[in-house]
Amino acid sequence: MILSLAVLLQLTMIVPLLAAVGLLVFRRQPNIREAVTLIAGVVLFVLVLQLYANYQRNLIANVHWLEILPGLVLSFRVEALSLMFALIASLLWPVTTLYAIGYMRAHEEENQTRFYLCFALAIAATMAICFSANLFTLFIFYELLTLSTYPLVTHAGTEEAKRGGRTYLGILLSTSIVFFLLAIIVTWVYAGTLDFLPGGLFTDATPQWVLSVLLVLFFFGVGKAALMPFHRWLPAAMVAPTPVSALLHAVAVVKAGVFTLLKISVFVFGLDLLAEIQATQWMLYLAGASVLLASLVALRQDNLKKRLAYSTIGQLGYISVGALLATELGIIGGSMHIVAHAFGKITLFFCAGAILVAAHKTKVSELRGIGAQMPITMAAFFIASLSIIGVPPGGGTWSKWYLMLGSLESGQWFIVITLALSTLLNIAYLLPIPILAFFPGGGGRVVISSEQIKEAPLPALLALCLTATLSILLFLYPQPFYGLSQAILADTGAPYAIAGN
Repeated sequence: MILSLAVLLQLTMIVPLLAAVGLLVFRRQPNIREAVTLIAGVVLFVLVLQLYANYQRNLIANVHWLEILPGLVLSFRVEALSLMFALIASLLWPVTTLYAIGYMRAHEEENQTRFYLCFALAIAATMAICFSANLFTLFIFYELLTLSTYPLVTHAGTEEAKRGGRTYLGILLSTSIVFFLLAIIVTWVYAGTLDFLPGGLFTDATPQWVLSVLLVLFFFGVGKAALMPFHRWLPAAMVAPTPVSALLHAVAVVKAGVFTLLKISVFVFGLDLLAEIQATQWMLYLAGASVLLASLVALRQDNLKKRLAYSTIGQLGYISVGALLATELGIIGGSMHIVAHAFGKITLFFCAGAILVAAHKTKVSELRGIGAQMPITMAAFFIASLSIIGVPPGGGTWSKWYLMLGSLESGQWFIVITLALSTLLNIAYLLPIPILAFFPGGGGRVVISSEQIKEAPLPALLALCLTATLSILLFLYPQPFYGLSQAILADTGAPYAIAGN
């Protein structure tokens, strides 16, 4: 049976919800419970691939669920940026599940059913965010994503976890309600619509000061993008288990934030108008400063997960920079960095969790010589580090290349210098880790024997090898994601095909 386009689109949100039901049914049978999650993840990825294949043939779906009030409609549609995010999230869900099976069992974590259940709900919200056709729909599921991930952040149940959860929930909810919601209301007042439209929603009659205020409200309101000074929730959330950190940094949460900023830049303001807004230049400076400051803080962190968390804040700044450059090259670089960072950073967090499970170490200073014990894990860490730094054969090479080209094209020399300095800082806080793991001192390489090797459980090891391989493949074969990033601005706004029509 060939499913219609509208059914395919809706199934991307329904399948994770069905998985959540299955998890409750089989909560006392761990093997079946985890099989349900894995199968649902694979099915979701296949569904998104089908949407991508149809998009390549110019067959695109538009679905309306419910009109709350005139003009406030829960509706969804497919476009290039949404497909890019959906492909990443749906691909990494089963991979993260595979990793979690090894990690959660080896670490003997409690409440594993609750973990997988909340993970499935978070993926459902993420898919809805991906395909939101308007700001109203996006905001609803943006909030649901925050709420569904809160139990994951506080999973350990300790005072530290609860404290981190309060910071997480407090910052994300306060920024979205105080800034993001207000920006949406003001947009409705001045534009008369909340639909995402190619070229933006505003007319020339919209006052410049209103547009400047809106830009600031949107960029601060999307707290999941972790733009300074609203970034503290991200390192605070590192009290969560490593699979949750992977969800926060690579699969859903922060990616939902920067995806939203790109969506707003292209389809709410439009690049031509965005380039003329007075506040754009100041926000660009702030994003650049966020990149540098986060990198400097990362350099000082001895806790491995916190170092990676501050690294993420800096890397998200790259995507904000791409949006604020207000050029085609900037959008290409920013959108491709979503992909590159997803593959690279999830690998780094997988490695951090593997080190914790196998060697019970959490600090960078404790990792000297660990390459003898965990050669595969540390090799994957090295590959992912190259991607985050932005050098071959890492997939991050291409995104940083286009961000640099976009900065040069725009004459933004501060951003050019920022990108160069941050790359050096990336090298300083990432590369010493795998180098000292394999070459701990004296200039000689540690001899690896089979008796010394003690890697993480096989499912976790397979997952981190897969994501490290994806980082290399993104360097060798960037064309599919590059094609989608180019198509973001090519969306003509033509009517979308509806299944059955």
